[in-house]
Amino acid sequence: MTQLARKLRVVDYFTLGWGTMVGVGWLVVMDDWLGRGGPLGGVLGFAIGGVLLLPIGYIYGQLVAAMPDAAGEIAYTAKVFPQAVSYATGWMMFLAYFIVCPWEAVALGRIAAFIFPRLDTFEIYRVAGRPVYLPHLALGLGLTALLTLLNYRGIRLSATFQNWTTFAVLGLFVIFVSFGAAHGSARNFPPLFSHTPFISVLLVLQIVPYFMTGFESVAKSAEEASPEFRSGGFFRAIVLAIVVGVLFYTIVIAAVAWASAWQKLPGGAFSTAVAFERALHARWIVSVILGAALLSLLKVFNGNFVASSRLLFALGRRGMVEPRLGQVHPRNQTPAVAVVWVGIATAAIMLAGEAILVPITEVGSVASALGWMAACASYYRMRPLPLRRAVAVVGVLVAIGMVLMKALPFIPGHFSLYEWIALAAWVALGCTLHRRTAEAAQAASSLET
Repeated sequence: MTQLARKLRVVDYFTLGWGTMVGVGWLVVMDDWLGRGGPLGGVLGFAIGGVLLLPIGYIYGQLVAAMPDAAGEIAYTAKVFPQAVSYATGWMMFLAYFIVCPWEAVALGRIAAFIFPRLDTFEIYRVAGRPVYLPHLALGLGLTALLTLLNYRGIRLSATFQNWTTFAVLGLFVIFVSFGAAHGSARNFPPLFSHTPFISVLLVLQIVPYFMTGFESVAKSAEEASPEFRSGGFFRAIVLAIVVGVLFYTIVIAAVAWASAWQKLPGGAFSTAVAFERALHARWIVSVILGAALLSLLKVFNGNFVASSRLLFALGRRGMVEPRLGQVHPRNQTPAVAVVWVGIATAAIMLAGEAILVPITEVGSVASALGWMAACASYYRMRPLPLRRAVAVVGVLVAIGMVLMKALPFIPGHFSLYEWIALAAWVALGCTLHRRTAEAAQAASSLET
Protein backbone atom coordinates (compact mmCIF):
# COMPACT_ATOMS: atom_id res chain seq x y z
CA MET A 1 0.00 0.00 0.00
CA THR A 2 1.31 3.46 -0.92
CA GLN A 3 2.40 5.42 2.14
CA LEU A 4 2.27 9.17 2.76
CA ALA A 5 5.46 11.04 1.85
CA ARG A 6 7.91 11.51 4.76
CA LYS A 7 9.37 15.00 4.30
CA LEU A 8 8.51 17.22 7.32
CA ARG A 9 10.97 18.78 9.81
CA VAL A 10 10.55 20.49 13.21
CA VAL A 11 10.19 23.93 11.63
CA ASP A 12 7.49 22.56 9.35
CA TYR A 13 5.55 21.24 12.33
CA PHE A 14 5.81 24.57 14.13
CA THR A 15 4.53 26.53 11.13
CA LEU A 16 1.77 23.96 10.68
CA GLY A 17 0.72 24.21 14.35
CA TRP A 18 1.00 27.97 14.73
CA GLY A 19 -0.07 28.68 11.18
CA THR A 20 -3.19 26.55 11.58
CA MET A 21 -4.01 28.38 14.81
CA VAL A 22 -3.58 32.08 13.98
CA GLY A 23 -5.67 33.27 11.06
CA VAL A 24 -7.37 36.61 10.41
CA GLY A 25 -9.70 36.77 13.40
CA TRP A 26 -7.45 39.49 14.86
CA LEU A 27 -8.47 41.69 11.91
CA VAL A 28 -11.91 40.46 10.84
CA VAL A 29 -13.63 40.11 14.24
CA MET A 30 -11.54 42.33 16.53
CA ASP A 31 -14.68 44.39 17.16
CA ASP A 32 -16.36 41.23 18.50
CA TRP A 33 -13.40 40.47 20.79
CA LEU A 34 -13.32 43.98 22.24
CA GLY A 35 -17.12 44.01 22.53
CA ARG A 36 -16.96 40.79 24.52
CA GLY A 37 -14.22 41.73 26.94
CA GLY A 38 -12.72 45.14 26.36
CA PRO A 39 -8.91 45.43 26.08
CA LEU A 40 -7.96 43.92 29.43
CA GLY A 41 -10.74 41.35 29.30
CA GLY A 42 -9.53 40.29 25.86
CA VAL A 43 -5.90 40.04 26.93
CA LEU A 44 -6.73 38.11 30.09
CA GLY A 45 -9.16 35.82 28.26
CA PHE A 46 -6.56 34.72 25.70
CA ALA A 47 -3.75 34.60 28.27
CA ILE A 48 -5.73 32.43 30.70
CA GLY A 49 -7.00 30.28 27.87
CA GLY A 50 -3.46 29.74 26.59
CA VAL A 51 -2.15 28.75 30.02
CA LEU A 52 -5.04 26.32 30.45
CA LEU A 53 -4.16 24.73 27.11
CA LEU A 54 -0.56 23.95 28.11
CA PRO A 55 -1.49 20.70 29.93
CA ILE A 56 -3.48 19.64 26.87
CA GLY A 57 -0.52 20.51 24.66
CA TYR A 58 1.72 18.40 26.90
CA ILE A 59 -0.61 15.41 26.58
CA TYR A 60 -0.69 15.76 22.80
CA GLY A 61 3.11 15.88 22.73
CA GLN A 62 3.23 12.56 24.61
CA LEU A 63 0.53 10.94 22.48
CA VAL A 64 1.90 11.90 19.07
CA ALA A 65 5.42 10.74 20.05
CA ALA A 66 4.02 7.36 21.12
CA MET A 67 1.57 7.01 18.21
CA PRO A 68 2.63 9.01 15.13
CA ASP A 69 -0.64 8.34 13.29
CA ALA A 70 -2.49 10.70 10.93
CA ALA A 71 -5.68 9.65 12.70
CA GLY A 72 -4.68 11.69 15.76
CA GLU A 73 -7.53 11.59 18.28
CA ILE A 74 -9.12 8.70 16.39
CA ALA A 75 -6.07 6.53 17.05
CA TYR A 76 -5.69 7.63 20.67
CA THR A 77 -9.29 6.92 21.60
CA ALA A 78 -9.39 3.66 19.61
CA LYS A 79 -6.68 2.25 21.87
CA VAL A 80 -8.77 2.49 25.05
CA PHE A 81 -12.39 3.21 24.07
CA PRO A 82 -15.05 1.53 21.84
CA GLN A 83 -15.13 2.38 18.15
CA ALA A 84 -18.19 4.61 18.59
CA VAL A 85 -16.22 6.93 20.87
CA SER A 86 -13.30 6.92 18.47
CA TYR A 87 -15.48 7.82 15.51
CA ALA A 88 -17.39 10.52 17.37
CA THR A 89 -14.13 12.13 18.49
CA GLY A 90 -12.67 12.07 14.99
CA TRP A 91 -15.85 13.46 13.46
CA MET A 92 -15.93 16.39 15.90
CA MET A 93 -12.24 17.20 15.39
CA PHE A 94 -12.74 17.05 11.65
CA LEU A 95 -15.43 19.70 12.09
CA ALA A 96 -13.05 21.86 14.17
CA TYR A 97 -10.48 21.95 11.35
CA PHE A 98 -12.69 21.78 8.32
CA ILE A 99 -15.05 24.57 9.33
CA VAL A 100 -12.14 27.03 9.34
CA CYS A 101 -11.65 26.53 5.60
CA PRO A 102 -14.92 28.16 4.42
CA TRP A 103 -14.46 30.78 7.18
CA GLU A 104 -11.18 31.86 5.59
CA ALA A 105 -12.56 31.63 2.07
CA VAL A 106 -15.32 34.07 3.05
CA ALA A 107 -12.91 36.32 4.96
CA LEU A 108 -10.79 36.73 1.82
CA GLY A 109 -13.63 38.57 0.13
CA ARG A 110 -14.06 40.92 3.11
CA ILE A 111 -10.36 41.80 3.24
CA ALA A 112 -10.10 42.28 -0.52
CA ALA A 113 -13.18 44.53 -0.51
CA PHE A 114 -11.62 46.69 2.20
CA ILE A 115 -8.70 47.29 -0.18
CA PHE A 116 -10.83 47.52 -3.32
CA PRO A 117 -14.35 48.72 -2.35
CA ARG A 118 -15.65 48.09 -5.86
CA LEU A 119 -15.63 44.38 -5.07
CA ASP A 120 -18.78 45.00 -3.00
CA THR A 121 -20.88 44.93 -6.16
CA PHE A 122 -22.95 42.40 -8.13
CA GLU A 123 -24.98 41.17 -5.18
CA ILE A 124 -26.45 37.81 -6.17
CA TYR A 125 -28.38 36.82 -3.01
CA ARG A 126 -28.59 37.29 0.77
CA VAL A 127 -28.16 34.93 3.72
CA ALA A 128 -29.54 36.02 7.12
CA GLY A 129 -29.83 39.54 5.76
CA ARG A 130 -26.19 39.72 4.66
CA PRO A 131 -25.37 40.20 0.97
CA VAL A 132 -23.27 37.73 -0.99
CA TYR A 133 -21.31 39.39 -3.78
CA LEU A 134 -20.13 37.66 -6.94
CA PRO A 135 -16.52 38.97 -6.70
CA HIS A 136 -16.28 37.69 -3.12
CA LEU A 137 -17.41 34.25 -4.21
CA ALA A 138 -15.00 34.23 -7.15
CA LEU A 139 -12.03 35.05 -4.90
CA GLY A 140 -12.97 32.47 -2.28
CA LEU A 141 -13.59 29.74 -4.82
CA GLY A 142 -10.35 30.57 -6.62
CA LEU A 143 -8.30 30.32 -3.42
CA THR A 144 -10.03 27.06 -2.49
CA ALA A 145 -9.15 25.59 -5.88
CA LEU A 146 -5.52 26.74 -5.53
CA LEU A 147 -5.02 25.16 -2.10
CA THR A 148 -6.77 21.99 -3.20
CA LEU A 149 -4.31 21.68 -6.07
CA LEU A 150 -1.35 22.53 -3.81
CA ASN A 151 -2.24 19.81 -1.32
CA TYR A 152 -3.09 17.34 -4.05
CA ARG A 153 0.41 17.70 -5.50
CA GLY A 154 2.43 17.03 -2.32
CA ILE A 155 3.09 17.79 1.36
CA ARG A 156 6.55 19.28 0.75
CA LEU A 157 5.07 21.90 -1.55
CA SER A 158 2.35 22.65 1.00
CA ALA A 159 4.88 22.85 3.89
CA THR A 160 7.14 25.26 1.99
CA PHE A 161 4.14 27.48 1.32
CA GLN A 162 3.24 27.31 5.03
CA ASN A 163 6.76 28.26 6.14
CA TRP A 164 7.06 31.31 3.92
CA THR A 165 3.65 32.71 4.80
CA THR A 166 4.08 32.07 8.55
CA PHE A 167 7.41 33.87 8.93
CA ALA A 168 6.28 36.70 6.65
CA VAL A 169 3.25 37.28 8.90
CA LEU A 170 5.43 37.35 12.02
CA GLY A 171 7.76 39.88 10.37
CA LEU A 172 4.93 42.21 9.33
CA PHE A 173 3.35 41.82 12.77
CA VAL A 174 6.51 43.14 14.44
CA ILE A 175 6.54 46.12 12.05
CA PHE A 176 2.98 47.35 12.53
CA VAL A 177 2.90 46.72 16.30
CA SER A 178 6.16 48.65 16.76
CA PHE A 179 4.85 51.69 14.88
CA GLY A 180 1.53 51.51 16.71
CA ALA A 181 3.29 51.44 20.08
CA ALA A 182 5.20 54.59 19.18
CA HIS A 183 2.05 56.57 18.29
CA GLY A 184 -0.59 55.30 20.73
CA SER A 185 -1.41 56.19 24.31
CA ALA A 186 -2.48 54.50 27.54
CA ARG A 187 -5.38 56.99 27.66
CA ASN A 188 -7.08 54.95 24.95
CA PHE A 189 -7.48 51.84 27.14
CA PRO A 190 -10.35 52.82 29.48
CA PRO A 191 -12.73 51.28 30.09
CA LEU A 192 -10.62 48.16 30.56
CA PHE A 193 -13.63 45.81 30.47
CA SER A 194 -16.78 45.85 28.36
CA HIS A 195 -18.87 44.23 31.14
CA THR A 196 -17.95 43.29 34.69
CA PRO A 197 -14.38 41.91 34.84
CA PHE A 198 -15.53 38.30 35.35
CA ILE A 199 -18.12 38.34 32.56
CA SER A 200 -15.72 40.10 30.19
CA VAL A 201 -13.00 37.49 30.66
CA LEU A 202 -15.56 34.66 30.47
CA LEU A 203 -17.02 35.85 27.17
CA VAL A 204 -13.56 35.96 25.60
CA LEU A 205 -12.50 32.66 27.15
CA GLN A 206 -15.46 30.99 25.41
CA ILE A 207 -13.99 31.64 21.95
CA VAL A 208 -10.38 30.82 22.81
CA PRO A 209 -10.72 27.12 21.82
CA TYR A 210 -11.71 28.12 18.29
CA PHE A 211 -8.94 30.66 17.81
CA MET A 212 -6.33 28.44 19.54
CA THR A 213 -7.26 25.27 17.69
CA GLY A 214 -4.33 24.22 15.55
CA PHE A 215 -1.45 23.26 17.84
CA GLU A 216 -2.71 19.68 17.85
CA SER A 217 -2.75 19.62 14.03
CA VAL A 218 0.88 18.55 14.36
CA ALA A 219 -0.43 15.07 15.12
CA LYS A 220 -2.37 14.86 11.86
CA SER A 221 0.85 15.01 9.82
CA ALA A 222 2.90 12.81 12.16
CA GLU A 223 3.18 10.06 9.53
CA GLU A 224 4.84 12.53 7.18
CA ALA A 225 7.90 13.28 9.36
CA SER A 226 11.26 12.88 7.62
CA PRO A 227 13.23 9.70 8.42
CA GLU A 228 15.74 11.75 10.49
CA PHE A 229 13.02 13.36 12.62
CA ARG A 230 13.10 12.65 16.39
CA SER A 231 9.86 12.21 18.30
CA GLY A 232 10.71 14.96 20.82
CA GLY A 233 10.33 17.47 18.01
CA PHE A 234 6.55 16.99 18.09
CA PHE A 235 6.35 18.21 21.70
CA ARG A 236 8.61 21.21 21.03
CA ALA A 237 6.56 22.26 18.01
CA ILE A 238 3.27 21.98 19.91
CA VAL A 239 4.38 23.97 22.97
CA LEU A 240 6.06 26.66 20.86
CA ALA A 241 2.91 27.02 18.76
CA ILE A 242 0.78 27.57 21.88
CA VAL A 243 3.18 30.08 23.45
CA VAL A 244 3.69 32.12 20.28
CA GLY A 245 -0.06 32.00 19.60
CA VAL A 246 -0.91 33.42 23.03
CA LEU A 247 1.71 36.15 22.67
CA PHE A 248 0.39 37.09 19.23
CA TYR A 249 -3.24 37.38 20.31
CA THR A 250 -2.62 39.24 23.56
CA ILE A 251 -0.18 41.68 21.97
CA VAL A 252 -2.44 42.51 19.03
CA ILE A 253 -5.46 43.15 21.31
CA ALA A 254 -3.38 45.42 23.55
CA ALA A 255 -1.85 47.15 20.52
CA VAL A 256 -5.25 47.99 19.02
CA ALA A 257 -6.51 49.45 22.32
CA TRP A 258 -3.23 51.37 22.74
CA ALA A 259 -3.40 52.81 19.23
CA SER A 260 -6.94 54.19 19.36
CA ALA A 261 -9.90 54.54 21.76
CA TRP A 262 -11.45 51.13 21.26
CA GLN A 263 -15.08 52.09 21.98
CA LYS A 264 -14.99 54.62 19.13
CA LEU A 265 -13.82 52.10 16.55
CA PRO A 266 -16.43 51.20 13.92
CA GLY A 267 -17.97 47.76 14.25
CA GLY A 268 -17.50 45.31 11.40
CA ALA A 269 -15.00 47.47 9.54
CA PHE A 270 -11.65 45.89 10.42
CA SER A 271 -11.14 47.67 13.72
CA THR A 272 -7.47 46.68 13.85
CA ALA A 273 -6.60 48.51 10.63
CA VAL A 274 -8.76 51.53 11.53
CA ALA A 275 -7.10 51.87 14.96
CA PHE A 276 -3.59 51.95 13.53
CA GLU A 277 -4.56 54.29 10.71
CA ARG A 278 -6.00 56.75 13.24
CA ALA A 279 -2.88 56.52 15.41
CA LEU A 280 -0.37 57.10 12.61
CA HIS A 281 -2.59 59.22 10.30
CA ALA A 282 -1.13 57.22 7.44
CA ARG A 283 -2.55 54.79 4.95
CA TRP A 284 0.64 52.76 4.53
CA ILE A 285 0.22 51.09 7.92
CA VAL A 286 -3.15 49.77 6.75
CA SER A 287 -1.41 48.22 3.74
CA VAL A 288 1.08 46.47 6.05
CA ILE A 289 -1.72 45.14 8.27
CA LEU A 290 -3.79 43.95 5.33
CA GLY A 291 -0.72 42.33 3.80
CA ALA A 292 -0.13 40.45 7.06
CA ALA A 293 -3.79 39.48 7.17
CA LEU A 294 -3.82 38.14 3.63
CA LEU A 295 -0.70 36.05 4.24
CA SER A 296 -2.15 34.86 7.54
CA LEU A 297 -5.36 33.88 5.79
CA LEU A 298 -3.41 31.82 3.27
CA LYS A 299 -1.42 29.94 5.90
CA VAL A 300 -4.33 29.23 8.25
CA PHE A 301 -6.48 28.09 5.34
CA ASN A 302 -3.68 25.83 4.15
CA GLY A 303 -2.93 24.50 7.64
CA ASN A 304 -6.53 23.60 8.37
CA PHE A 305 -6.87 22.13 4.90
CA VAL A 306 -3.91 19.84 5.64
CA ALA A 307 -5.29 18.81 9.06
CA SER A 308 -8.89 18.25 7.94
CA SER A 309 -7.90 16.27 4.83
CA ARG A 310 -5.64 14.01 6.95
CA LEU A 311 -8.42 13.35 9.45
CA LEU A 312 -10.90 12.58 6.68
CA PHE A 313 -8.26 10.31 5.13
CA ALA A 314 -7.80 8.54 8.48
CA LEU A 315 -11.56 8.04 8.89
CA GLY A 316 -11.71 6.47 5.45
CA ARG A 317 -8.62 4.32 5.99
CA ARG A 318 -10.16 2.88 9.16
CA GLY A 319 -13.45 2.16 7.39
CA MET A 320 -15.45 4.61 9.51
CA VAL A 321 -16.64 6.51 6.43
CA GLU A 322 -16.35 5.79 2.71
CA PRO A 323 -13.13 3.70 2.41
CA ARG A 324 -12.11 5.39 -0.86
CA LEU A 325 -11.35 8.50 1.20
CA GLY A 326 -8.42 6.54 2.65
CA GLN A 327 -6.64 6.17 -0.69
CA VAL A 328 -3.12 7.57 -1.22
CA HIS A 329 -2.07 8.98 -4.60
CA PRO A 330 0.56 6.56 -5.99
CA ARG A 331 2.84 9.30 -7.33
CA ASN A 332 2.20 12.36 -5.13
CA GLN A 333 1.90 10.28 -1.93
CA THR A 334 -0.96 12.49 -0.71
CA PRO A 335 -4.47 11.59 0.53
CA ALA A 336 -5.76 12.76 -2.81
CA VAL A 337 -9.42 11.73 -2.56
CA ALA A 338 -9.80 13.30 0.89
CA VAL A 339 -8.09 16.47 -0.34
CA VAL A 340 -10.51 16.82 -3.26
CA TRP A 341 -13.57 16.30 -1.07
CA VAL A 342 -12.43 18.85 1.51
CA GLY A 343 -12.03 21.33 -1.35
CA ILE A 344 -15.50 20.60 -2.73
CA ALA A 345 -17.17 20.86 0.71
CA THR A 346 -15.34 24.13 1.45
CA ALA A 347 -16.59 25.64 -1.79
CA ALA A 348 -20.15 24.54 -1.04
CA ILE A 349 -20.31 25.95 2.51
CA MET A 350 -18.69 29.28 1.66
CA LEU A 351 -21.74 30.02 -0.51
CA ALA A 352 -23.45 31.06 2.73
CA GLY A 353 -21.26 34.18 2.81
CA GLU A 354 -20.51 36.36 5.83
CA ALA A 355 -23.46 35.03 7.82
CA ILE A 356 -21.35 32.00 8.78
CA LEU A 357 -18.46 33.91 10.41
CA VAL A 358 -19.50 34.31 14.06
CA PRO A 359 -21.63 31.10 14.38
CA ILE A 360 -18.68 29.05 13.05
CA THR A 361 -16.52 30.51 15.81
CA GLU A 362 -18.96 29.30 18.46
CA VAL A 363 -19.53 25.77 17.13
CA GLY A 364 -15.84 25.27 16.32
CA SER A 365 -14.90 26.08 19.93
CA VAL A 366 -17.05 23.25 21.33
CA ALA A 367 -15.87 20.77 18.68
CA SER A 368 -12.22 21.48 19.55
CA ALA A 369 -12.79 21.19 23.28
CA LEU A 370 -14.56 17.84 22.87
CA GLY A 371 -11.61 16.48 20.89
CA TRP A 372 -9.10 17.72 23.48
CA MET A 373 -11.13 16.14 26.27
CA ALA A 374 -11.20 12.77 24.51
CA ALA A 375 -7.44 12.86 23.85
CA CYS A 376 -6.62 13.62 27.49
CA ALA A 377 -9.07 10.97 28.73
CA SER A 378 -7.43 8.42 26.40
CA TYR A 379 -3.99 9.24 27.76
CA TYR A 380 -5.29 8.82 31.32
CA ARG A 381 -6.69 5.37 30.42
CA MET A 382 -3.28 4.33 29.06
CA ARG A 383 -2.00 4.44 32.67
CA PRO A 384 1.13 6.59 32.36
CA LEU A 385 3.20 7.67 35.40
CA PRO A 386 1.16 9.28 38.24
CA LEU A 387 2.30 12.85 37.51
CA ARG A 388 1.41 12.50 33.85
CA ARG A 389 -1.98 11.04 34.79
CA ALA A 390 -2.55 14.13 36.94
CA VAL A 391 -1.76 16.38 33.96
CA ALA A 392 -4.25 14.37 31.90
CA VAL A 393 -6.93 14.93 34.55
CA VAL A 394 -6.25 18.69 34.43
CA GLY A 395 -6.57 18.58 30.64
CA VAL A 396 -9.92 16.77 30.86
CA LEU A 397 -11.26 19.26 33.40
CA VAL A 398 -10.14 22.25 31.31
CA ALA A 399 -11.81 20.84 28.20
CA ILE A 400 -15.02 20.04 30.07
CA GLY A 401 -15.10 23.58 31.41
CA MET A 402 -14.75 24.97 27.89
CA VAL A 403 -17.66 22.84 26.68
CA LEU A 404 -19.90 23.78 29.62
CA MET A 405 -19.29 27.50 29.03
CA LYS A 406 -21.16 27.16 25.74
CA ALA A 407 -23.65 24.44 26.70
CA LEU A 408 -25.13 25.68 29.99
CA PRO A 409 -27.99 28.11 29.33
CA PHE A 410 -27.41 30.23 32.45
CA ILE A 411 -23.85 31.19 31.42
CA PRO A 412 -23.58 34.41 29.37
CA GLY A 413 -22.58 33.74 25.77
CA HIS A 414 -24.04 30.22 25.66
CA PHE A 415 -25.16 28.56 22.41
CA SER A 416 -28.12 30.06 20.63
CA LEU A 417 -30.81 27.94 18.99
CA TYR A 418 -29.12 28.25 15.56
CA GLU A 419 -25.80 27.01 16.91
CA TRP A 420 -27.46 24.00 18.54
CA ILE A 421 -29.18 23.28 15.22
CA ALA A 422 -25.86 23.50 13.36
CA LEU A 423 -24.16 21.16 15.83
CA ALA A 424 -27.07 18.71 15.73
CA ALA A 425 -27.01 18.71 11.93
CA TRP A 426 -23.30 17.87 11.96
CA VAL A 427 -23.86 15.00 14.41
CA ALA A 428 -26.75 13.68 12.30
CA LEU A 429 -24.60 13.83 9.14
CA GLY A 430 -21.82 11.91 10.89
CA CYS A 431 -24.22 9.22 12.11
CA THR A 432 -25.72 8.84 8.64
CA LEU A 433 -22.37 8.49 6.88
CA HIS A 434 -21.09 6.00 9.45
CA ARG A 435 -24.25 3.89 9.28
CA ARG A 436 -24.21 3.77 5.47
CA THR A 437 -20.54 2.79 5.46
CA ALA A 438 -21.21 0.01 7.97
CA GLU A 439 -24.20 -1.26 5.95
CA ALA A 440 -22.17 -1.25 2.72
CA ALA A 441 -19.34 -3.16 4.40
CA GLN A 442 -21.79 -5.70 5.80
CA ALA A 443 -23.42 -6.16 2.39
CA ALA A 444 -20.05 -6.68 0.72
CA SER A 445 -19.09 -9.22 3.39
CA SER A 446 -22.33 -11.13 2.83
CA LEU A 447 -21.71 -11.32 -0.92
CA GLU A 448 -18.21 -12.68 -0.39
CA THR A 449 -19.49 -15.44 1.89
